[in-house]
Amino acid sequence: MSNDERFWNATVEELSNGYIQSDDEYVCLLCSESFVDGIIYPMDGTLYEAKKAVAIHIKEAHESVFDFLLNMDKRYTGLSDHQKELLHFFNNGLSDKEIVKELNGGSPSTVRNHRFKLKEKEKQAKVFLAVMNLLNKKGDKQTEDHFVKFHKGAKMVDERYATTEEEKRKVLLTYFKQGEDGKLDTFPSKEKRKLIVLQNIVKRFDHSKKYSEKEVNEILKTIYSDFATIRRYLIEYGFMERSKDCAEYWLKN
Repeated sequence: MSNDERFWNATVEELSNGYIQSDDEYVCLLCSESFVDGIIYPMDGTLYEAKKAVAIHIKEAHESVFDFLLNMDKRYTGLSDHQKELLHFFNNGLSDKEIVKELNGGSPSTVRNHRFKLKEKEKQAKVFLAVMNLLNKKGDKQTEDHFVKFHKGAKMVDERYATTEEEKRKVLLTYFKQGEDGKLDTFPSKEKRKLIVLQNIVKRFDHSKKYSEKEVNEILKTIYSDFATIRRYLIEYGFMERSKDCAEYWLKN
């Protein structure tokens, strides 16, 4: 199971913790780092069991689950930049008057109004989750996991993402005639097909590894002759990230 699948299949409590217990290990939902139950992990001169180790890892590597979730794209949080800023202040325990000072404007009553609206948003989210839970229990064939799940880093979310597993299978058969692990015959022009092809290509890379541009090129050359185009689209569509000097490339979680 990919870390994206773990993330979206996690419960609200698991997302809040930032990790999930899977078989005999604890897996960080933010980066896929895993800690095996029964192994003792040394950290800063102290020994920790797996469950405690993953919690410490999250704090050291990601600062906090709250910040990670809050900084996700608006299409996932549904929050405006202003709402994110206010939630950051609320999380830090600032009073309404202190928040007004930080914002250099407004009034305590305005901040209180925002608190109220966010609480209403929380209520709406609870009801919606309950509705979708009931729908999924009923086994709605068009709603449950028959749509392809694209990664959290993908930059474009519109009708191109509404892709069924059957559609994906047909596209891969069309463009990877030697099999999904084989060469790409042609690069598609239609956006939905591009996304499916790119999602298949990134399987050749390791989530835990950083690559030089040369290494990326060498991998892509085994897939398609115009490797530069594939590399550009992997960045453009949010499947990969790279450093400003293009010295390092890595998969976007």
